[in-house]
Amino acid sequence: MGMAKHTTYVSPLPGPDGRIAYGAAEHATWYRLYTRQMALLPGRACDAFQEGVAQLGLAPDHVPQLAEVDAALARATGFGVEAVPALITPKRFFALLARRRFPVATFIRRPEDLDYIEEPDIFHEVFGHCPMLTHPVYADFIQHYGEVALRLPEKLLWRLQRLFWFTVEFGLIDMGPGRRIYGAGILSSFKETPWSLDAAEARREPFDLVTVLRTPYRIDILQPLYYVLSDWQQLLGVIEQDLPAACAEAKALGTLPPLFPEKAAA
Repeated sequence: MGMAKHTTYVSPLPGPDGRIAYGAAEHATWYRLYTRQMALLPGRACDAFQEGVAQLGLAPDHVPQLAEVDAALARATGFGVEAVPALITPKRFFALLARRRFPVATFIRRPEDLDYIEEPDIFHEVFGHCPMLTHPVYADFIQHYGEVALRLPEKLLWRLQRLFWFTVEFGLIDMGPGRRIYGAGILSSFKETPWSLDAAEARREPFDLVTVLRTPYRIDILQPLYYVLSDWQQLLGVIEQDLPAACAEAKALGTLPPLFPEKAAA
């Protein structure tokens, strides 16, 4: 979500032509990440993701330029992307979503961080999130989430972030052909992709809004629990619910016991 407390990464700035001059090493990292994920995802990623990759024109041989991603998203759903530093404030994050702009840090991870990076880099943001933003329901959900977050009292925001985590980042959905991935944290992760669908140690529960708002998580482990949408209409239904009231109900019921050691709970 672009809101970690500190980072050693710096997002490069575009030149006068609006483009970022990525080097050969950065293109090589993108190639490694892109090709191994695209080999893993057929039969695992939802159709909307596969279609979105094609609509955005993502390719293995170069780090994409945000101007091109932005134009493709505008044609698809009226969404867009905006280059940001490696870290931004929650308020700016939510404000961008509410304006149908998705924040993208423009750096790409170092080779030593290939399998896991806490900060969301351009591979996570563009490869993981942006193809899904071509799907109208997903895009409307993201915008509505930002709008609600801007209105919500700050003391409830951490609870609302659980909704983002268990949908946009680590969501699964039941489709006609079977269970599929739509969460960007899974789609962009070499380890989490097979784990999320196949690991016997992981639990997969039907999506329920208040239960999700009661569920703690950790960012630095393979997830022990995933919530599964029955279809896209269920995600659309979340938009129609009173999210502040759901947060208040979740608070009254209390946080569920974590399925991991307490350290680093969110």
